[in-house]
Amino acid sequence: QVQLVESGGGLVQAGGSLRLSCAASGDSFSRYSMGWFRQAPGKEREFVSAISRSARTIHNADSVRGRFTISRDNARNMVYLQMNSLKPEDTAVYYCRAQVREYYYWGQGTQVTVSS
Repeated sequence: QVQLVESGGGLVQAGGSLRLSCAASGDSFSRYSMGWFRQAPGKEREFVSAISRSARTIHNADSVRGRFTISRDNARNMVYLQMNSLKPEDTAVYYCRAQVREYYYWGQGTQVTVSS
């Protein structure tokens, strides 16, 4: 019903910044709650940040609170994750997720590597 494509990942030094983007297509973007998840090698996929349809409600994992900021632009069918003060433990593949009712849709992921 919706297709998601992440971009903006790359290699950055500790303390640096990176902005991830997620482009959605295939349906009305404003109908979906959106979120970012990440998965490091050998570990479970974990929640990072989420934003409601209207952007009135935002949730952040404790590990990124104060450093990462999620936002969305419904007119452009885009969701973003601004990442500041990056740490080596932020290294992971970052995934965009859309949700409506009981349905979930995932992007292919984008690699973020933070060097010490």
